Amino acid sequence: MSKISLKSSHIYIENGLVEIIFENIHYAYVKYLNDQKRLLITPVSSQWFVKMYEPTQFLLKSRNLKGDRTLAIREILIDNDLDTNDRDLDFEIIEKTKLIKIKLE
Repeated sequence: MSKISLKSSHIYIENGLVEIIFENIHYAYVKYLNDQKRLLITPVSSQWFVKMYEPTQFLLKSRNLKGDRTLAIREILIDNDLDTNDRDLDFEIIEKTKLIKIKLE
């Protein structure tokens, strides 16, 4: 199973999830919901997400030949006083709307 982790203030998304959620899209919309302690990530093609959340756009950087990608979220971690330690993250995938919900406590 693919995993998502936090390393050096970057969200690492393994290739299996990248293919399902982002396909060939290299930008993501990101929104941190402080009340739920969740980070929401979706491709920039998700118009409904923009209307609901007023998200910030991030570049999905390629990390290796396998196709893993990263998002630099240092600003979100600092602004919300979140744990910056490297770790695997709990997440949920909503395939129908191409949404990743990551728990950041």
